[in-house]
Amino acid sequence: MLDTERNQQQKLLFICSCNQRRSVTAERLFDGCTGYEVQSAGTEHGARTKVAREHIEWADMIFVMEPKHLQRLRSKFKEALKGKRLICLQVPDKFGCMTLELMKELRQKVSLYLPIPR
Repeated sequence: MLDTERNQQQKLLFICSCNQRRSVTAERLFDGCTGYEVQSAGTEHGARTKVAREHIEWADMIFVMEPKHLQRLRSKFKEALKGKRLICLQVPDKFGCMTLELMKELRQKVSLYLPIPR
């Protein structure tokens, strides 16, 4: 891939609590979609990948699953979030990882903000 193509890709960061179900599913679902680079992380201490300043700085758009994730990011990464687009998807923690229901919910909600190929 050429550097110019890579620079045009929008960097999407998906955040949930433990980075085990919702944000991981979103990462897997949208990874490989033309035009996007995707990462995921969690806000809790025991998260599979704990969100760090580097994640925030890397991302163009940050999708959180619940308002509490938005609050945690704002309290911990206030300066790094300046100029970032933050979106709360309102996806409750009631789905298993990679379930059809969760993938449908994520695809539907993210498509309100981004063009998502089928």
